Amino acid sequence: MATPSQEALERAERNFKKKEMQAREASKAMAEYEANLRAEREKTARLRLLREAKEAADAAARAAAKAAGDAGAKDTASAKANKVAARKMPAPAKKPAKRAAAG
Repeated sequence: MATPSQEALERAERNFKKKEMQAREASKAMAEYEANLRAEREKTARLRLLREAKEAADAAARAAAKAAGDAGAKDTASAKANKVAARKMPAPAKKPAKRAAAG
């Protein structure tokens, strides 16, 4: 049978090891959290640059279209009108399949 001081020593040793393990896990979790945060910030910055580049390209395209004058705008408007009209047209009727003569 273990003495009370021996039991207390073993209990203290278990508590120490448990706290040591928790500290290691906490540092691993914090490192993982910081890595994820850094990756998210990098991704956000990359996506922001892509969005800004797209917006700049769109603005340049609008400026070029505006500079081209009304002729280009009329062509674009008529193309859009044709596209809408084509969507509204009913689909052509299908012809019934011919059956082979039984004989």
